[in-house]
Amino acid sequence: MPDDGVQAVIFDLDGVLTDTAEFHYLAWQELADAEGLPFDRRANEALRGVSRADSLRMLLDGREVSEVEFERMMASKNERYVELLADMAPADLLPGAAELIAACRERGLRIAIGSSSKNAPAVLAALGIADRFDAVADGTTVAVTKPAPDLFLAAARQLDVDPARCVVIEDAAAGVDAALAAGMVAVGIGPTERVGHAHLVFASTADVDLDAVLAARE
Repeated sequence: MPDDGVQAVIFDLDGVLTDTAEFHYLAWQELADAEGLPFDRRANEALRGVSRADSLRMLLDGREVSEVEFERMMASKNERYVELLADMAPADLLPGAAELIAACRERGLRIAIGSSSKNAPAVLAALGIADRFDAVADGTTVAVTKPAPDLFLAAARQLDVDPARCVVIEDAAAGVDAALAAGMVAVGIGPTERVGHAHLVFASTADVDLDAVLAARE
C-alpha cells in the first residue's frame, strides 16, 4: 500500500459497477401506481444514492401513512426489486468496471463498496465480484446513509485507512455530497449537472483515469 497519497478506493455500486437503476425505477413505479402516487423517470433520478426509506419519504411527498403501512410499502418495493435482480450476472458489470477494480488492486490499493442498498451483498455475488473487495459498507452498516458521510467513514474504518487517504467513486449527487462531507476525494461518474461538484468528473466508469484520481491527493 502507498505510504502517502491515496491508499483506498471506495466504490458506489449502482451506476458505477453495474446499473440497476432501471430495476429500481420499475419497482418504485409499480408501488407508486398501486398507491396512487405521482412518479416518473424524472422523479426517479432524484432517488439516486438515496436510501430506501428516504426514497419512500420523497415518493410520499408529505402524505402521512402509519409506520406499518410505511414498512409494508418498503417491503413491497424491495420484493419486486429483488425479483428483477434474479437474472443479474457477471455480464451486467458496466464497461470498464472489472478493469478499474483490477487496476486498483495492481496499485496496492485497498478497495471497498460504499452503497446505500441493503441488497449490495446479493448484487456483488450475482456479478461474481464479491471476493474482490476488502470491505463492504451498505444500508445495514449505518443508521444514516448518503448524503451523510457515515457510510463512507464506516468503509474507511473497515479498511483501517484514514478518510483523507480515501477516494470515493460515485454517480449520484447525494453520494458526492457524502464523500465531500467525509473529507475524501470525490470522483463523479456522469453528467456535470449531477456530479459536477466532485473533485474529478468522468462520463463513465470506462473513462476513469486512475493516474489522475491518485494524483488528486498528492
